[in-house]
Formats: sequence, structure tokens, C-alpha cells
Amino acid sequence: MRIAIFCAFDQDASVSYSKEIISILEKAQHDVVVDHRLKKFIDPSKAALLDFFDSSGTIASDVDFLFSVGGDGTLLRAIPYVKDSEIPIFGINTGRLGFLTSLQKESLQKGLNSFFDQKYELIERSLIEVKSTANIEALEDFGYALNEVCISRKNTTSMLTIDTQIDGRPLTTYWADGLIVATPTGSTGYSLSSGGPILTPDNHNWILNPIAPHNINYRPLIISDKCEIKIQVSGRGNDHLVALDSRIVNVKNDAILTLKKAAFSVFTVQLEGDTFFKTLREKLFWGIDTRNTQ
Repeated sequence: MRIAIFCAFDQDASVSYSKEIISILEKAQHDVVVDHRLKKFIDPSKAALLDFFDSSGTIASDVDFLFSVGGDGTLLRAIPYVKDSEIPIFGINTGRLGFLTSLQKESLQKGLNSFFDQKYELIERSLIEVKSTANIEALEDFGYALNEVCISRKNTTSMLTIDTQIDGRPLTTYWADGLIVATPTGSTGYSLSSGGPILTPDNHNWILNPIAPHNINYRPLIISDKCEIKIQVSGRGNDHLVALDSRIVNVKNDAILTLKKAAFSVFTVQLEGDTFFKTLREKLFWGIDTRNTQ
């Protein structure tokens, strides 16, 4: 196999485990392509024998898997690099929570052995595509989000007025600090922290979740991901912020945003024995009650 190693941050743990992964892959006689940002941490004599890639571009078509070394944020930052290539991402967690990552650093060798033995499955994850009537270069380059699209205030403490339509029909006008539109993958992220429900990855739905709405009747709403959402924001400022996962763009008020399901999916690796519900129990302590552990 030809495997790319992606590492978004120069943190000691990520660099150390990236170097260990490179050694393991080479011993297993796999071809390795390494994020160029790691080059300065690799012995020059060894670096001369490796191939490197620029993660600001698009992944090469001859890569079979992308190993994302870091936390959930690193995996999200890998999405614009993978784009619609359908090259699976194997998340290796060196951070804290690591909800999206399949392999923990403490069991690196064991997990990679399972991967080499093909003891895994690929999880298909849908994305949200965002377009705007305003000319926004970042959206033209890669206007997609795996976790969520979040509309929020900029340089003001005043609430936003967020006019929202579903399939061309009025839904409501949120008066709130912002609005989260989350995928099933993103349902365990910012939306969950804002009181939203959890969706399993195989759901074909989105969550509309207002942030600190002034009207207490507003509640998170689940809609089909076949719907098209149009959003127009107004407020006391001239513009607002739109976050696509970890990427933030500035949008002028009164511009119309159109959100719809992307025409392609992203695939992540889930090792044998791991399940979504197991992750809920272990990472979010789902259903754990200390009264039952006595």
C-alpha cells in the first residue's frame, strides 16, 4: 500500500508518533508519503529516502490511505486535502478526546497490526456544501464541512437575525447568537455542547440548532439531508462569521447562503471491535452511572 502521513500541528506527541508510524510502515514494506511539515523533524539521511507532499494541495491519486496523526481537529483539517478522492482517512489520536479517530496512541502497534490484517471497515460520512451569493474565495476553493456549518456573531454582542428557509419554504427567523447546521458526524461536537441530539453516522439527516436563542420555544430540529437550506443574516453589524468545521470565513450581512448535501462522501477507518456506541460509552461516558459500579 501507499500511505500518506498527515500531521497538522508540530506538537511533540504528534511528531513523535508520526515518526514511529513511518518506521512501522517501512518495516511492513509499505510506501510512505509524508507531510512536508514533518521533514525538519526527520533525520536528513532518512528524509532523503522519503517522499513528501504539500498538504495545501490535493492528494495524489496513487495514495491508498491517509493517516491523520493528531486529534479530531487534525482529521477535519485533512478533509480539504482528500476532497472527493474517496481515499479513506485513518485517524490516529495523539490528542485528548479523539472522538473521530479510530486508533489511540497507547495501542499503536496493535491497532496497525489489525489494520494490516484488514480488520477494519470504512465508515461513509456525508458533508455539507455551502454556497453564497457573495463572492467568497474560501467557499469557491472548498466550501464543504464534515462536522458542521456554524453561523455566529462578529465584533458585536448583539444577537443575529437569521432568516431560514427549507426547500424554498419559510421555516423561521432565529433571533440568537448563531445557528449550527450539523451532520451526523458533527452531532457529537458543537451541536451536542449546545443541547443538540446525537445521530448515528449512518443517519441521513441534519440538525438545525440555534445558539442561545432569545425565544425559548426554539429547539434543535432534525431534517432530511435531502433538503436545501437557505439562510440570510441581518443584524447591527455589517457582517458575520461562517465556520466550516475549523475554517472560518467572513460573510457580509444580507448575503444568501445555500446549504445542501455534498455530491461526495468522506470515508474513515473503523477498526474491528470499535463501534459508534462503544465510542459513546468510552469517550462521552454514555450511560455511565456511578451507582451501578459499586
